Amino acid sequence: MKSNKPKSELPPLLKQICHALEEKKADDIKVLGVNAQSSITDFLVLATGTSEPHLRALRVEIEKVIDQAGVRILGMDTEFGSGWLVVDAFDIMVHVFTPENRRKYALETLWKDAEEISLTTATAPVAAKPKAKAKPKKAVKAKAPAAAKPKAKAKSKAKPPAKAKATVFRRKR
Repeated sequence: MKSNKPKSELPPLLKQICHALEEKKADDIKVLGVNAQSSITDFLVLATGTSEPHLRALRVEIEKVIDQAGVRILGMDTEFGSGWLVVDAFDIMVHVFTPENRRKYALETLWKDAEEISLTTATAPVAAKPKAKAKPKKAVKAKAPAAAKPKAKAKSKAKPPAKAKATVFRRKR
């Protein structure tokens, strides 16, 4: 279902995705507002990666950003060697291409009626949550040096802390 947000109010996730793509050196990033033309998404993010390994790195970064935002990825088409990956995060759909496939499929011309959103608007910093004020530390008095007697090592019978088990989450495909 589409959201009815004002055009000036871009979703924080969109800004985070664009910022992540810029940080990972994606080329020719474009954001298209397609809510007037599409009933399945509000924004398309188009970007170009330099190679298949670069596409994989961009996909991993996009997944991290979406997971950190607590948004469920609805679908992902990442067939290795295709030169095109798609990540569907409901209101935002991300397409990353190799340069050849970007020219071949030319999604910008397919969505020529869409509103192009400037990248400076899309990557504007997301307002950070205010941090809680730190409590002032109490002053610690220095202890006088102990007598010159060497201390005997005390044997501890306490068990070392148990290692935390890693939890693995698997995403349904």
